[in-house]
Amino acid sequence: MIGLVKWELSGDDVEKKTGKFRIVETRAYLPCHVYQNVRVISFTATRSAAAAPAPKTTPPSPPSSQSSPQRRQSWLTTKVKSSPLLFSIFLYVARALGYGSPQQFANRRALHLYNTLCATCADQESAFWREACSLPPTFQSWFTITNLHVWLLTVRLRSLPAPHGKQHIQGLIDHFFQDVEERMRAVLQPGILPPRSSSLVSPNSPSSAEGGSYPSPYLLSSFYTPPSPLAPQSSFPSHKAYKEAAKLQARSRAPERLITRQMKILKEQWAGLGMSLDLGLVRGDAEMAAAVWRNMLGARGARGIGLSQEGDGSGYRRAVNLVGGLVEDVRKVDVDKEELKDDNSGVHDFAPSESDRYITYPELMATLVSYIRRESLRLERIDDSVIMGPRLVGREGECVQSLRWGAIDNAVRR
Repeated sequence: MIGLVKWELSGDDVEKKTGKFRIVETRAYLPCHVYQNVRVISFTATRSAAAAPAPKTTPPSPPSSQSSPQRRQSWLTTKVKSSPLLFSIFLYVARALGYGSPQQFANRRALHLYNTLCATCADQESAFWREACSLPPTFQSWFTITNLHVWLLTVRLRSLPAPHGKQHIQGLIDHFFQDVEERMRAVLQPGILPPRSSSLVSPNSPSSAEGGSYPSPYLLSSFYTPPSPLAPQSSFPSHKAYKEAAKLQARSRAPERLITRQMKILKEQWAGLGMSLDLGLVRGDAEMAAAVWRNMLGARGARGIGLSQEGDGSGYRRAVNLVGGLVEDVRKVDVDKEELKDDNSGVHDFAPSESDRYITYPELMATLVSYIRRESLRLERIDDSVIMGPRLVGREGECVQSLRWGAIDNAVRR
């Protein structure tokens, strides 16, 4: 069997700076022969892979308004563009500062790939994830779904010629965790960050300052509902009432140590999902289905399926992760007791009265496995030049729309 992925997460990955916790660097290492030779490990016996349509040979479509949001140009931008001399000086200075370096091109391309293919996938298939997979509309569910698609894209980026593969993967993971941190702060520390705008805007645009929003490079998500921001001061009957509401909101914010701890847990979930799905690519569909069941479906029914009320009559049971997170000594954990505690995640075994929902689980896991295989093979067939884009300043978002995922419901072809 070929070498598996080794994920290295060191203590230097996390840094506190100016009171803000951020992901500094996360590296993914592959054996040299795997990185250079493996594109996507796919099995011809898979139904979805065999039925995947061949890519069209039509040339890439020109950039559309959807792939690159229109931004209002400042007076300085207009002045520079109108003068060939100023424009050449600007390009020279930009290159000297590293703006046109391969790593910078990869970072900007990865931002478009992340926003188009990863950050919005939970919204696009919201009905499937909520109803078929029974995932609650929470930030944790959004993270799990987005993590799956980040991994799918990472598998394809590994096959890019060196050093583009590592550069694009690093940029993708950086954008993923930066977005995750911002979203988590919005949930656990409401009011720390202003609400995001409804679309990607330029800092020079007047709309970027309306309503206290800020020009975040990442998109909003309607899959879950973050806490409502504090109403404008004009809506309060007095200044004193506004101050009291602001104090109450400040007291409800989670401490910084909780943000740091949650970021470490999410990093462990990211690494765990990646390793389990990598193993599924190597060993086959049965291993892949097991990884999907554990990581995407909460390992529901791991201790058996209850057909009648037992114990205290609640029928509640959830899977407990004994690796990483807050677990320091497994011997001190009473697993039976922890499984009966509600962690408010919304992911737990179905109640005995809903045990018939397990009947569709084999088909559901087959659908998800077929979706993963189909999309992996589809990305494998796309040329590297389409994945990396034209690598020209201002055109980093070209052809990204053509890489969008297909529908999950059509993954299994009968």
